[in-house]
Amino acid sequence: MTDTIWLASYPKSGNTWFRMLVANLSATDAPVDINNLPERGGIASGRGGFEFATLLDSGLLTHDEADALRPDVYAELAEGNAPDEIDGAEPDLGPRLVKAHDAYTDSPAGVPLLGGKRGARGAIVIVRDPRDIAPSLANHRGTDIDEAIGFMNNDDAMFCGGFKMQAHQLRQRLLDWSGHVAGWLDQADLPVHLVRYEDLVARPVEIFRAAMIFAGRDVPRAAAERAADFARFDRLQAQERAGGFAEWRRAGRAGHLFFRRGESNGWRLDLTQDQVRRIEAAHAVMMARLGYERALCEDCTTGGIRVGDRE
Repeated sequence: MTDTIWLASYPKSGNTWFRMLVANLSATDAPVDINNLPERGGIASGRGGFEFATLLDSGLLTHDEADALRPDVYAELAEGNAPDEIDGAEPDLGPRLVKAHDAYTDSPAGVPLLGGKRGARGAIVIVRDPRDIAPSLANHRGTDIDEAIGFMNNDDAMFCGGFKMQAHQLRQRLLDWSGHVAGWLDQADLPVHLVRYEDLVARPVEIFRAAMIFAGRDVPRAAAERAADFARFDRLQAQERAGGFAEWRRAGRAGHLFFRRGESNGWRLDLTQDQVRRIEAAHAVMMARLGYERALCEDCTTGGIRVGDRE
């Protein structure tokens, strides 16, 4: 059986950067090519693995029909039956880390969509301050920040859920940001290792090593330090500027990068007070649970915290 670990996150929370850290564990003299990663566990919503396991053309199914089959698909893939393009690291390199943006929800039959214990051994759950997610999500989706906030606050939000054309991935129900995080943290099927993006930025070596130990791969400190250096955002940006980033379907938009800034607390200059208010009002409970302090009081005074140069 393949040792599968979900690398779960709400979009734009640092999932891809974590994968770049993992990939650079295999690097020696230079960073890995961001468009040719040596370790790829794929993404849970990928059509390739689904079609490999079911022998069906996923484009002929409705979203609900595909969701009804997905739990068994992940159980099959966890048994080690996976196509080369989504099969993970070599056996001696430890578990298969599979990216997942899906919220932890049930299939139409009432079983965990991702297969529960049959689909994976555990989950590394990456979270990020929702105020920093908003501008990054706007850049990623090609919208303004207000629309991105509306998306994050929508309990029915999803990726690839349209009907007019076949999306490149299966439907991913996201819920709102709080619901997405709560679903992963509160489910009782799988053990979870929580990673805050801000902690990964501040202490990449320690936080990364702890997550990999949870996944079953004891990474030497020297290897983690090299991976963190090779996966610095300035290096990732330089590669993207030179050759694009194949995983980003909006690649090539002038002035826009997937690896945008990679910092913490950038929201203080990106968001207006009203935008901060909307995020904090919708997600105050989960923000407090994760240790993200609110910037605005009930009367929306800043309390000395600088918020928004774009007032």
